[in-house]
Amino acid sequence: MPLLQVENLRKEYPAGDSMMAVLKDINLSIEAGEMVAIVGSSGSGKSTLMNILGCLDQPSGGSYRISGRDVSELDADELARLRREYFGFIFQRYHLLPSLTAAGNVEIPAVYAGMDSVSRRDRAELLLSRLGLQDRMDHRPGQLSGGQQQRVSISRALMNGGQVILADEPTGALDSSSGRETMNLLTELNREGHTIVVVTHDMEVAAYANRIIEIRDGEIISDRLTADAAAESDGQPGDVVAARGATAGWAAKLNELLLMAVSAMASHKLRTFLTMLGIIIGIASVVSVVALGQGSQQRVLKDISAIGTNVIDIFPGEDFGDRKSENIHTLVPADAEVLARQSYVDSVTPKLSTTVELRYRNIDVSASVSGVGDQYFRVYGYEMASGKPFDRDMVKRIRQVAVIDQNTRKRLFGDEQDVVGRVIILGSVPCRIIGVTKKKQAMFGNSDSLNIWVPYTTAMHRIIGQSHLGSITVRVKDGAPMQAAEKGIQKLLVRRHKLKDFFIMNTDTIRKTIESTTQTMTLLVSAIAVISLVVGGIGVMNIMLVSVTERTGEIGVRMAVGARRSDIMSQFLIEAVLVCLLGGVLGILLAFAAGFFISHSGSSFSMVYSPVSMVLAFVCSTLIGVVFGYLPARNAAHLNPVDALVRE
Repeated sequence: MPLLQVENLRKEYPAGDSMMAVLKDINLSIEAGEMVAIVGSSGSGKSTLMNILGCLDQPSGGSYRISGRDVSELDADELARLRREYFGFIFQRYHLLPSLTAAGNVEIPAVYAGMDSVSRRDRAELLLSRLGLQDRMDHRPGQLSGGQQQRVSISRALMNGGQVILADEPTGALDSSSGRETMNLLTELNREGHTIVVVTHDMEVAAYANRIIEIRDGEIISDRLTADAAAESDGQPGDVVAARGATAGWAAKLNELLLMAVSAMASHKLRTFLTMLGIIIGIASVVSVVALGQGSQQRVLKDISAIGTNVIDIFPGEDFGDRKSENIHTLVPADAEVLARQSYVDSVTPKLSTTVELRYRNIDVSASVSGVGDQYFRVYGYEMASGKPFDRDMVKRIRQVAVIDQNTRKRLFGDEQDVVGRVIILGSVPCRIIGVTKKKQAMFGNSDSLNIWVPYTTAMHRIIGQSHLGSITVRVKDGAPMQAAEKGIQKLLVRRHKLKDFFIMNTDTIRKTIESTTQTMTLLVSAIAVISLVVGGIGVMNIMLVSVTERTGEIGVRMAVGARRSDIMSQFLIEAVLVCLLGGVLGILLAFAAGFFISHSGSSFSMVYSPVSMVLAFVCSTLIGVVFGYLPARNAAHLNPVDALVRE
């Protein structure tokens, strides 16, 4: 049975409204171990015939059998297996990948065959050494002469065995000396058992073969044996194919595809950077804007909390203006202590107020004195400019201490800052100043009133002389629902008082407005983020499509040496995903750089980075790589090998 057999083979191409036949009813058989030269002038159809024999192209009609099996019954992956395991190609223009070394180019067929890296490297070195390139293994094609490049091409053809070697004008780009050397190598390989098919227009090259087939205008006009046709092959064609290293697992294969993708990216650094630029900007924008939004929200909510919009005030009576409220004395310190133990409560302070004559030396003014608990300054977000607020022990011991505001300090002491330890007279009660608060934004503008705070026990027993409270203020924990907190407070106090003799004022309206506004801003930011990422993804797809066009020749070479469609698609998808992931990393770093610049620019504002947004950025960048890299990868995988090689 012939190794290669074609019957009534035709190949036609569209030419306007008609079809032009390049091969016309070709009938040909090639036995294993033959060295055949197919000769003819340019345009005779010889290269087209070789491409069909090597499963790089498909005929328009007729049949082509390899070892009796009809090639038309094979799918794309089975054809790739034939090119990978049984055919070896030697091209006129070498078709070496410039980004790989000589050894790397030779290894390519074995990568797609799944050979492990150690066996693959050993075999590549053996083949290159055999062809006299042992000192050129780590040189790239641009560093090799034409003859050396052709020898690398021959080594690549032999990598997986090369039972059938197809050589298209193997001496066309070489000088006469290198040409003779190449043909001597092919003759030697034929003696070892390889079936050699040489396509040439040079009869001197054809003379090396045992059989010469002449083709003209798509038809075979002669098929004759040379004087050396009686020479027998010493080797067995299958022996070379059988000598393979161990097969690598899927993880090793994935690693090889990853390395190839990295190599391709590294060899086109500018293009890779331009590809990921859109992703960098998009991810940096997303992370930065989310950080800005969270920073703004936290800053606003902090300011709001500082002016008391997450507090609930409890007053005696039915409502504001209730004339009976003065006679209702049921709000007591014990109520505040019970409220402080509730899970939704951050802090609580009792409160009672009065106006007294404030005296210091020769200054005598009217001031507002508030008896409060030790948590009062946390409830309302006061900070100390100097000194400290009174603590729980001072409240319990009815200590005569006071905290004053900035208005009081200026009124009593002028520009003097260090006033802690001074004694002032509140009515008839001397109190020692232990702290001065910082100036604070009031809820409805700044107040010019003089404010002094003393322990509520001191106010009750030494200044005002009453046992009940004027009000209780509860600060609700951040994030706790205010309405639920209000209902809980009401239910608790009704149970304690046996009736509802109080009313509650919830100042959560401003907070709700702010939260609603920030949610709207978040939605807006999310929309902008989606748009920016989509734009970046489109940029990736466009550049990858251009990359497919630029690398058509590389794709053709990889397919010629046995790459499956899935291998080509995986490589381009991996490249797209790597570009997007790397762009995501650089985008996040750029966002951090922006935050660093803002924090060191003297601004009190700070960006709050969200780990969730960064994780989502990575997920989005990966999805962008897959989604927008799929079309270019699919286009690359579905290229016809012979068309890709011609369009290099």
